[in-house]
Amino acid sequence: MMNDWAGLPATYSDVLRRAMDSLFRTFENFSEGTFIVDAEARVVWINKRYAARFGFADPEQAIGRDCEAVIPNSLMREVVKTGRPILLDILETDREPLVVTRLPLKDDAGETVGAVGFALFDELKALTPLFSHYSRVQEELIATRQSLAQARRAKYTFGSFVGTSAASLEVKRQARRAAQLESPVLLLGETGTGKELLAHAIHGGSARANQPLVTVNVAAIPDTLLEVEFFGAAPGAYTGADRKGRVGKFELANGGTLFLDEIGDMPLPLQGKLLRVLQDKEFEPLGSNRIVRADVRIIAATSADLPALVAAGRFRADLFYRLNVLTIHAPPLRERASDIEALAYAMLEDLSTQTRSGSHYELQDDALRLLCAYAWPGNVRELRNTLERAVMLSDSERIDARALAPFIGSGHASGGLGAQLPAPAGKPLAAAVTGDPAPQPSSWSDAMAAFEKRFLSDALRVNGGRVIETAAQIGMGRATLYKKIAAHGIQV
Repeated sequence: MMNDWAGLPATYSDVLRRAMDSLFRTFENFSEGTFIVDAEARVVWINKRYAARFGFADPEQAIGRDCEAVIPNSLMREVVKTGRPILLDILETDREPLVVTRLPLKDDAGETVGAVGFALFDELKALTPLFSHYSRVQEELIATRQSLAQARRAKYTFGSFVGTSAASLEVKRQARRAAQLESPVLLLGETGTGKELLAHAIHGGSARANQPLVTVNVAAIPDTLLEVEFFGAAPGAYTGADRKGRVGKFELANGGTLFLDEIGDMPLPLQGKLLRVLQDKEFEPLGSNRIVRADVRIIAATSADLPALVAAGRFRADLFYRLNVLTIHAPPLRERASDIEALAYAMLEDLSTQTRSGSHYELQDDALRLLCAYAWPGNVRELRNTLERAVMLSDSERIDARALAPFIGSGHASGGLGAQLPAPAGKPLAAAVTGDPAPQPSSWSDAMAAFEKRFLSDALRVNGGRVIETAAQIGMGRATLYKKIAAHGIQV
């Protein structure tokens, strides 16, 4: 039944030969030019249209010449040399560019004996949509990579840790030493003491500075998602998983630094997996059999008492010892009171830049004494918050103690956060300045709610009740601000 149809060739080799001949004739007829070279990249055939395009009235004049002598910028020699095709390329000529394709010619033994080239178009308009789309995608990809690279660079340096007190200088000395080593670093200290700033500075001063700095706030991610956040997941690894899979933070940080903030909040099961990655330097993404190497330097930070957590069985002792190689204690602000003036003026300068008001704020002597006398349980973060509120609500560039008093210690008239923070002396700080009696202490949650209500009310009043402007100024999402306005019953 092989030859029942009329005209069927007797052998498949004849079919193949005819197909190749037909394909070549089709390309030759419809393309702008065709030429063939031998194993030495010398022209053995060129059609008349193509020869005339490059100045040869008779195609025979081009035969035997090197391909580059006939067609400048030709890459046919590369095709012959490598045996690999160049399927789509743009050939620049002294006239308009050509869209070309180049294919190797091989003998029965698979050896390259020449090459054939076709000039497909002499106008790029036919491919304009394709090139435009490609160029746009390339530009977006480059911009995204640059943005991600910038976001994963150190934002702070050792100079950002303001202070010349003995405690500050010792911390910076230890951090600079840590930057020269590859061992894990454990940053300990109260909240708001600058642990994240130190982590950025250590990475920026290390040999890994040009590689990614990836941050994971352990306390901010639900326990059920932490493993995927760290190690990634294969496509469809779990219900609701991304069909393309997910790249974990360890893989993103490969070659660089992984900063684990609030590591004391890490659940015990994940602690064991983290320890294994630190020891083996490899892991498998969730639902995958793929082994991923992890050349990552770990910097961990916590405001928790890790030895106490270890003793209570809430933190693995072996992980603690693995992390506790280079330990740096970020001192609380009350232990470096001599740095407060420099910190305050650095913050005021930054706040002036952010508000773009052109104002130059100064602290009166009594304001500086007030700042230095307070215990600052919230540390540097609380100091910045206090100054930011004072700047936002001050009518003068010269800030005195009376302007600061409502935001510090027990002087907060509405019983806000400051009302619950004790001063080191026996008399409340704001009362010492204003002469007002100290309000009775309330619960922590009530104090926080009162502080938030007062802060938002003040911010809204300064912006004339305009929610959008207020949200942008205080760095809060508009939807979040609306919810808090409703929750506190604030009149807008």
